[in-house]
Amino acid sequence: MYYKNSKETEELIDRVLADLWKTHGIEACAAVSRNGLLIHAIIQQEQYGKSLAAMSAAMLGAAETTIAQIGRGVPHRVIVECEYGKLIVIGAGPKALLAIIVNSDVELGLILIGLEESAKKLKGILD
Repeated sequence: MYYKNSKETEELIDRVLADLWKTHGIEACAAVSRNGLLIHAIIQQEQYGKSLAAMSAAMLGAAETTIAQIGRGVPHRVIVECEYGKLIVIGAGPKALLAIIVNSDVELGLILIGLEESAKKLKGILD
């Protein structure tokens, strides 16, 4: 646990991720600090959690820097599409972000709505 070393905070973050993970099509989800440290994850292959955290923070940070430099505002999310799925990263306030991995055949509409709601909850917990 990276933030506020309290059992209550850990449980709240766990609940946010567990609720998000129940969404059809989501294979993994992680709460990540803005500097790339893993806060908590639900992922079948635990050895990838730290890598997912570090690379997700780097991707979103790079997108935010690039978009800010060209004057287009703040990016809402980064989506990486590949043969076997999608990686989606969204900011969750100034301290954290959420990263999810979804199946390649799933529609993103409801997933993106749930992801945004979860990001707001995570932001509230960590503020």
